[in-house]
Amino acid sequence: MSLRLDHLAFRYEAMDMIFDAVFPAGGFTAVIGPSGGGKSTLLNLVAGFETPLAGRVLIDDADVTALPPDRRPVSMIFQDNNVFAHLSVRQNVALGISPALRLEPAQAQRVEAALADVGLDGLAHRKPGELSGGERQRVAVARALVRDRPVLLLDEPFAALGPALRRDMLDLLRAKQQARGLTVVMVTHQPEDAIHAASHTAYLEAGRIVALRPTADLFAATDVPGLAAYLGDWRNTVL
Repeated sequence: MSLRLDHLAFRYEAMDMIFDAVFPAGGFTAVIGPSGGGKSTLLNLVAGFETPLAGRVLIDDADVTALPPDRRPVSMIFQDNNVFAHLSVRQNVALGISPALRLEPAQAQRVEAALADVGLDGLAHRKPGELSGGERQRVAVARALVRDRPVLLLDEPFAALGPALRRDMLDLLRAKQQARGLTVVMVTHQPEDAIHAASHTAYLEAGRIVALRPTADLFAATDVPGLAAYLGDWRNTVL
């Protein structure tokens, strides 16, 4: 599904934000930029957790701006993964279908399939405290997959993981995105995550999307205001 932000306005403290962009349908877009620039706010506006002052959120050309989060075709994964310590892995994933954990047989099968997709089918009975950080993030990914929403938002989901595990999780996410044709938007403070996984990357600064281009083109660009200062010496050592 396509995702379009049409002059979406928001104000936080002294910052006026206006987001105007089209994210590629079925693409994987990373969002990078300085801290405090509005990256998380952008995701919250798309998901419905924040209310814009003006403008529209359009998903497949349908205006969802007035819809509550549970009625939007969107799932979101946060940095802290939001797993519940008192529930098993299976139950945490099942919450994506039924908050009351009352599943029809076909729904229970979807949960098992999602657990298998992320490599947790052998750990379904465990509690989150018995899992590694990467495994807990896989629970969050499985819950998002079982919701079967076409737009997936991620707010620094793998920031607490080491480089190798973070890359493994990005590979898993990209594989699921491609297999299902999901439209993914992921905020990250790690430019290498964008290079590794994202087909497109947006540079966001001071409440504005300054540029949104194919990832290789953006990182090679010399005409994007603020990008060179944000990347610093990193671009010289990586690209």
